[in-house]
Amino acid sequence: MANISDNKIIMMDFTGAYEYESFYRHHKFAWVDLTDLSGSDCFCSPEAEQTIINRIKDFSVRSIHFIDSGNHHYVSKFWTDKIKTPFSLILFDHHPDMQPPLFESVLTCGSWVKELLDKNRYLQKVVLIGIADKLADAIPDSYKDRVICYSESTLDHGQIWKELTRQHINEPVYISIDKDVLSTEVAVTDWDQGSMNLEELESLLKIIIRNHTILGMDICGECSNTLKLITESRIDDINDSTNECIVQFLLSFCKLK
Repeated sequence: MANISDNKIIMMDFTGAYEYESFYRHHKFAWVDLTDLSGSDCFCSPEAEQTIINRIKDFSVRSIHFIDSGNHHYVSKFWTDKIKTPFSLILFDHHPDMQPPLFESVLTCGSWVKELLDKNRYLQKVVLIGIADKLADAIPDSYKDRVICYSESTLDHGQIWKELTRQHINEPVYISIDKDVLSTEVAVTDWDQGSMNLEELESLLKIIIRNHTILGMDICGECSNTLKLITESRIDDINDSTNECIVQFLLSFCKLK
């Protein structure tokens, strides 16, 4: 296993959600302030896209990137655009993010994986883990030679998943985690959520890290302030604790220094 080499956690702040969490303060991190952007919530305008690219241009893909809420998951495209060798994307998400965009050439949080498959010449395969069964069934046949899907109901078959990953993925990987793949007991997000717990997530990550070179990874799924206003303040504590668990696992298991 090749370790991630950069020693920073990159915090991308779109909504201010991380100001109410403290997990990253225990580690070396860099802060990217994006709270001034318009045209960046759920979709990314060309102007916002250029600004984001400019602000992360000096940061390495070989880091742990926290990218705020799932509304900004399209940022994974900008990080993977930095990869200039063949790679595969392993995506933990309750949604496949493969919808056609509502407007041509406008990147969205629901279309970025399709955009990668269509336009990134280095991307070989996409492995989707934990998506809702009904959404797995809706993946177009035209992509099924490049998309390996493990829906929510198949996650108990760890050994099968392990063998298939070894068989189909022969290149380094980039890992993207949307916390909406997790149950509401361990994460609170803006989207409908799956049923995975932290132990299951870490178990699957171990399989990936032991068998593949990791080029980088990102994590999203923070909760918007709007939702927090109408629910419980303990949302921040839940997400903060889960983010800390994920970081501690990655730092120890990947031996990132």
